[in-house]
Amino acid sequence: MKVFVGRGSCGNAAGASEIFSMFEDSGCDVRTVGCVGMCYLEPIVDVQDGDGERRTFVKVDEKVASEIIKMVKGEANNADANSISKEDIDILKAQKRIALLNCGVINPDDIEEYIAQEGYSAVKKAVTEMTPEQVIAEIKVSGLAGRGGAGFPTWFKWNAARNSQNAKKYMICNADEGDPGAFMDRAIIEGDPHVLIEGMMIGAYAIGSDEGIVYVRAEYPLAIIRLEHALNQAREKGILGNNIFGSGFSFDIRIKAGAGAFVCGEETALIASLEGERGMPRLKPPFPAQKGYWGKPSNINNVETFANVPWIIKNGGTAYSVLGTENSKGTKVFALTGKIAKGGLVEVPMGISINDIIFNVGGGIKDGKEFKAVQMGGPSGGCIPKNLGDTQVDYASLAATGAIMGSGGMVVMDETTCMVDMARFFLDFTRKESCGKCTHCRIGTDRMLKILERICDGNGLKGDIETLEELSVHISDGALCALGQTAANPVLTTIRYFRNEYEDHITNKKCTAVQCKPLINFSIDEVKCTGCTICARKCPVGAITGELKKVHTIDTDKCDKCGVCKNICKFDAVEVL
Repeated sequence: MKVFVGRGSCGNAAGASEIFSMFEDSGCDVRTVGCVGMCYLEPIVDVQDGDGERRTFVKVDEKVASEIIKMVKGEANNADANSISKEDIDILKAQKRIALLNCGVINPDDIEEYIAQEGYSAVKKAVTEMTPEQVIAEIKVSGLAGRGGAGFPTWFKWNAARNSQNAKKYMICNADEGDPGAFMDRAIIEGDPHVLIEGMMIGAYAIGSDEGIVYVRAEYPLAIIRLEHALNQAREKGILGNNIFGSGFSFDIRIKAGAGAFVCGEETALIASLEGERGMPRLKPPFPAQKGYWGKPSNINNVETFANVPWIIKNGGTAYSVLGTENSKGTKVFALTGKIAKGGLVEVPMGISINDIIFNVGGGIKDGKEFKAVQMGGPSGGCIPKNLGDTQVDYASLAATGAIMGSGGMVVMDETTCMVDMARFFLDFTRKESCGKCTHCRIGTDRMLKILERICDGNGLKGDIETLEELSVHISDGALCALGQTAANPVLTTIRYFRNEYEDHITNKKCTAVQCKPLINFSIDEVKCTGCTICARKCPVGAITGELKKVHTIDTDKCDKCGVCKNICKFDAVEVL
């Protein structure tokens, strides 16, 4: 029997490396695989028998691992308690996996396993059987749009770079992935680095490039290690380098670790960073396809975009185009985070509804609470409320709500989420990540943040909502790049759909979701309190007093509203008002 342990960043954080060592030390034939996307079940272990059938075990701790080891050695067979549930199996079956096809299936450190899955057959087909123009035409037929956020037609960018008259061209991968709650690119590199390499090779052949660069954030150390190893293996195999597959096409890739600046998700800022300059955008045109890295024609796509390319070349653009909707083709990978029951990565066809993703694929809301909203498109996106849950996930439908597809982050919110505070959170992020080049963005986001902080502190003023709306327009109109142009989206959409919460904060000095500390108070219900004294003993600031078996009280002047008392009270006697 063979044992497979999911060792992506999420699995390792849950203890997968220690579990792997247990199997290794016991003499089992154990392999590393990437994250299958079900982060909420980590660590995940698969056991494959001689017929190739796999059994999956989830939330594997040392005790369960010991039972699995006995099962593998034929000493016992009582590890079923941690077998994956039918519900979770159905969640995997409900997906259409293209970019994530091999993630959680193959060993990312073994090129032979990728080749066994027909890996590198697409690039071989492209460079030996197709012209660059035919490759671009196939991508055009597929309808593949950039998965990094803008949704720009991939074929158009490739064609523009190909038509640029210059002997030197660059194929660049944006693996910076700066959105809060987004980890699609990281998981693909960690679980299937060769698919990125192959996608870049096909793109490079199409535009006429001999040099590729992967710009990856330094906070992804495991992804960098696995990608570097994969590149070395491809070179050793003669897949990367000179005269690839005897076609006369030569290409190689190097890695550049970025410092994690969100603004470097913008093409020209990324190029500036690659050149050793501060990551700041510049005016376009000229576009990177005409004048990019070191002034040479350059094409930039993100990891997920490249990960779709080998499948398209192998199976044909038409096969890809039948997935999704008329104007949004193929599949999309989403990172489900926040108040979702089954958080992780999912890949679904475009056109599926928000409700389908959250409830049928994501398992609904944690702890049985009410779905309230979802933030899509990261800090550049917008909050979509519950009543728009039937909205199709495609570029046009999401844009109509005030949100965007973005790179695929979905931050799910429940009834306990304060929408004003959520807008404050995302604007705080964009304000910090602004490069400072544009006055409107640099000063405008700071001004908006101060107003939001004041509202959350209970000091909101009449006219604040209108001021926020006015500033949003000026920032969007005056900013040079998409960071500033979209920075106000979370504020505008929360005002649009949850204006009552802003009004409650400002006029009634009340937080509807009971989350903003300056606007809430803790008290003890005289009927429910049994005088057990636990809350008084655990209060970190000594704000609770009372005798044993008598009703306790909270001194609101001393209370720092940490919530410890409410969390530990077994009688639900602590109320938040």
